Amino acid sequence: MLETLLLAVGLMLILEGLMPMIAPSRWRSLFEQLLKLEEGQIRFFGMFMVISGLLLFWLVS
Repeated sequence: MLETLLLAVGLMLILEGLMPMIAPSRWRSLFEQLLKLEEGQIRFFGMFMVISGLLLFWLVS
């Protein structure tokens, strides 16, 4: 179980690092746009990501 969790975290770090590595200027502008969002919009985006992840886990298992 711990091995699977560590593999998932490793994959997440790889995917998160791809955009700043490949297109740093585009990543910076995207990050600046995210900083302009209201807290409610950020919370909604976070909730959407959590629900999407849970749905993906449910579909795969």
